[in-house]
Amino acid sequence: MARPDDEEGAAGVPGRPLAKGYLPVPRGAPAGKESAEPQNGPGAGCLLLNGFPRDSPAAGAGAPAGPQTPLAPEEETQARLLPTGPGEATPGAEGTRLPRTALSTRRFLVLLIFSLYSLVNAFQWIQYSIISNVFQGFYGVSLLHIDWLSMVYMLAYVPLIFPATWLLDTRGLRLTALLGSGLNCLGSWVKCGSVRQHLFWVTMLGQCLCSVAQVFILGLPSRIASVWFGPKEVSTACATAVLGNQLGTAIGFLLPPVLVPNTQNDTNILACNISTMFYGTSAVATLLFILTVIAFKEKPRYPPSQAQAVLRDSPPEEYSYKKSIRNLFKNIPFVLLLISYGIMTGAFYSVSTLLNQIILTYYEGEEVNAGRIGLTLVVAGMVGSILCGLWLDYTKTYKQTTLIVYILSFMGMVVFTLTLDLGYIIIVFVTGGVLGFFMTGYLPLGFEFAVEITYPESEGTSSGLLNAAAQIFGILFTLAQGKLTSDYSPRAGNIFLCVWMFIGIILTALIKSDLRRHNINIGIKNVDIKAVPVDSPTDQESKDVTLSKQSESGI
Repeated sequence: MARPDDEEGAAGVPGRPLAKGYLPVPRGAPAGKESAEPQNGPGAGCLLLNGFPRDSPAAGAGAPAGPQTPLAPEEETQARLLPTGPGEATPGAEGTRLPRTALSTRRFLVLLIFSLYSLVNAFQWIQYSIISNVFQGFYGVSLLHIDWLSMVYMLAYVPLIFPATWLLDTRGLRLTALLGSGLNCLGSWVKCGSVRQHLFWVTMLGQCLCSVAQVFILGLPSRIASVWFGPKEVSTACATAVLGNQLGTAIGFLLPPVLVPNTQNDTNILACNISTMFYGTSAVATLLFILTVIAFKEKPRYPPSQAQAVLRDSPPEEYSYKKSIRNLFKNIPFVLLLISYGIMTGAFYSVSTLLNQIILTYYEGEEVNAGRIGLTLVVAGMVGSILCGLWLDYTKTYKQTTLIVYILSFMGMVVFTLTLDLGYIIIVFVTGGVLGFFMTGYLPLGFEFAVEITYPESEGTSSGLLNAAAQIFGILFTLAQGKLTSDYSPRAGNIFLCVWMFIGIILTALIKSDLRRHNINIGIKNVDIKAVPVDSPTDQESKDVTLSKQSESGI
């Protein structure tokens, strides 16, 4: 067997242990006679246990007699995924290399680059609103104008999500990543030219470019996780990709109050501080764009999971973007998740945008601590995201985990609301951390749950629709909560969010859990495939993966 490329590693070399996913078989075994059972002797070669195209399976018939070596649990699962039956043969010339699943080491670099430029984009989202009073005084505009520097991220996402997801599905991951990183870099440089009091429109233009970049960023975590990572790490990878965005929000809460202190009495110093923040952001964004161009690849040479191996077998002409959208909206569990995810994430966006105003209402002059509370909220959420991702990879209890985290987020919001006016800012730090742990920790749960219940529809499309719902609810919640906060009190605005989050709990409880991707990976259930993304299987092909009890027992 030919040696895999450097990224994937080698297997079957004499004197070396076999790579994961391989078992020895006799060299030159005829097509249709290979076996998943081990062979002994110098003539043993390698046969892949997973990743067979469903339209070109290797049969399991003709296994030689003799003692069998017990398979490891993972190998046993892979072996069960092999189609078996009389007369099945592997097409192609004798000795042709069979496709396989494998994990590429490049996956960590791709994940790192994406997480970092997502971080910079999230930083630019929140860098204005956390010191809204400072920018209000510098540009001489109202607080609503400053709020729109944040809300423009949400507004731009809604009309652009459909062309963005179409581009992701038809032109691929790399082009989408380049657009996201490139527009993020361009927007940061435009803002460098806005450090004058009469140039608010220039800073708004730069922020609009960054908000368009966000459209090509937010839908990628689940796609990157699915395309590059194996079934035992896909949820953790998605949580890590989301974590980059959360970390950017955390840094956006922390650095602007430090880099741009409130020096309204000296406009020159204030302008210099704002310029330092803008140019520093631009330098980092430029470096990350260059790294994206150099190192970000479309997909690994071999699929990382059985689900991805299935999705690579179909010709591109089978894909219909409109049909995929229709199927998603006909999927009742997904529609329920769409609304509940929008409510939760929209509430998070609203609290993040108005946090400075909420804190300063009760603790005047505490701009720096308001930023630190935001940092605490997001860092705690980052921990929650990683723990939830690890938990999902270990248990696959998507609905139960999502519902529990939703309930705990609601309770955290209630406690945060009731303790704001106690006069002890340390209590706000604690309650903000608890709120962030569950509310921000929910974000990757929604992504992964959506991918599971909508497989084999495109991950980018389902994630894009979730984010679109989040932006719509975010705009509405920010406007409503901001109005209630200014006209009445922050408590009134927070109670408004609590009511909506309670509705989200009810909707989440009604979601039917049908883990389609997980079932394909473990080979226990067929999926009714009606519309397929790029490199996806057709209806007839999906049936080939389904295993009968007889074939499982035979293996």
